[in-house]
Amino acid sequence: MITKSSLIKDLENLGIDSNGTLLVHSSMKSIGNVDGGADTVLNALSEYMNNGLLVFPTHTWSYINHDGAVFDVRQSPSCVGILSELFRKRPGVHRSLHPTHSVAALGRDAEDFVSGDERFQTPCARGSAWGRLIDRHAAILLIGVDQSRNTFIHGAEEWAGIPDRLSDRPMELYTLNREGTRIRVPVYGHTTPAWDHYPKVDDILKARGIMHMGRFGQAETRLCAAPKTAELIGDLLRQSPELFSNDKPLT
Repeated sequence: MITKSSLIKDLENLGIDSNGTLLVHSSMKSIGNVDGGADTVLNALSEYMNNGLLVFPTHTWSYINHDGAVFDVRQSPSCVGILSELFRKRPGVHRSLHPTHSVAALGRDAEDFVSGDERFQTPCARGSAWGRLIDRHAAILLIGVDQSRNTFIHGAEEWAGIPDRLSDRPMELYTLNREGTRIRVPVYGHTTPAWDHYPKVDDILKARGIMHMGRFGQAETRLCAAPKTAELIGDLLRQSPELFSNDKPLT
């Protein structure tokens, strides 16, 4: 049986900075049979990161994706896994107001970290929480999922100005904030499924020491350093803007 103590030990073995910023993409099923289930997993992560900042994506792009759609920061469920959905509801957690690519954060500077994302008309703008991961020298932990689920790489493509990644016109979306105020937030949505090809950078991330593999419960994990990941992928995209348009191996 996997316990909170064993999961905390796994985080220690991964070498995660407990005083830093950690973004988690996750598959609960991959972790295995945990005593206490998903709540134990969240307790372990929250306890380990007690002196830092713990972040989960709480995306809603799967259904907030048409003109007139309304994102309610208090009620709209996350479409990226049970851990993210349960996390956003926990006491002390702050959720950003971006209608399609919100994040939720707990810990040091959480409210400041998530603030202002509704000002941006793209999913992962450099000034949003996704870009702030660079500024905070964050780590990105992929629990039981591969790079195709790493939203941060969407950001790297945005920041590099790769064409044909976003819709030609913005969707007319709205956010209801915590006070119930309705905010217009036009968003250019992702169009090309480039994410299917993101796993091709695994080997080079490992070879450069930017990512290392480990375990969390029974799940295979990938731990990536956000600033160096952004720098490397930015360099690769400048050399080959079509990098993620196919599965052609890197040379």
